[in-house]
Amino acid sequence: MAEPVVRIPDAKVALSTASVYPESTATAFEIAARLGYDGVEVMVWNDPVSQDIDALRRLSDFHRIPILAVHAPCLLITQRVWSTDPWTKLQRARAAAERLGASTVVVHPPFRWQRQYARDFVTGIWRMADETDVRFAVENMYPWRYRDREMLAYAPDWDVTKDDYRHFTIDLSHASTARTDAMQMVDRMADRLGHVHLADGNGSAKDEHLVPGRGSQPCAELLERLALTGFDGHVVIEVNTRRAMSGAEREADLAEALAFTRLHLASPSSPSSPAPRSAPRAPASSQSPASSSRRSARSSRSSAKARRR
Repeated sequence: MAEPVVRIPDAKVALSTASVYPESTATAFEIAARLGYDGVEVMVWNDPVSQDIDALRRLSDFHRIPILAVHAPCLLITQRVWSTDPWTKLQRARAAAERLGASTVVVHPPFRWQRQYARDFVTGIWRMADETDVRFAVENMYPWRYRDREMLAYAPDWDVTKDDYRHFTIDLSHASTARTDAMQMVDRMADRLGHVHLADGNGSAKDEHLVPGRGSQPCAELLERLALTGFDGHVVIEVNTRRAMSGAEREADLAEALAFTRLHLASPSSPSSPAPRSAPRAPASSQSPASSSRRSARSSRSSAKARRR
């Protein structure tokens, strides 16, 4: 009987700088390097460093960690960052990605009150995508809810699979808030899935961005599918650590998220199946990367539970 192998896709695991909020962009680089992430995704927001290409390059060089993606300033709180014109924001995000060596720009669909921008958004994203090798990966969002009322805040739609884009970002926390089936959305994205924001959720009306494994979303299932299909985009940990009581607790959460992701990206399969990379399973007496990640994930979860008590 042939020995099974562990398939590991070419996907890199990055840390979103938003995951350390309210700490700074610079802190995110430091933590990502110390914990062993493959890179960072820069959330461009009100932190001046996140808007400064030269400062970001210095951080990347100092910590020896690449910038893999740039998240354009699409949030309510970033309406005046890099101009008030949404197309100017995207042009600057693309220029930043090109100068920093990032392969992806993450962009949200427009707010409904940005009427002209929303009307031209699909064709405009295609036009910008044709002008660069950088991927413009449009991210799924969710309807806003207050008590029993639902407001459709995004246009053309919060469900980006209803429109034609070259690349998509799947965000599992957003899928949870939308109360939609994340894996069905991934099916609709098919080979245009270019980027992943990994976070968990329990279906709350609030966008939770829990550490993977702490909610009800199919985080493990999605990662295992990425491993089996040879996904070549990036998996970005984008979690909410605002409730962390200390820097040590925040780092433990981010270490747990990384261990969970690496464990489930290492998918066992038969050696006859094609895979981007493969390695024989380690003998029982040795420590394999998967078993090490599993122990690390259990240890991190136990530490986090102990602190919460």
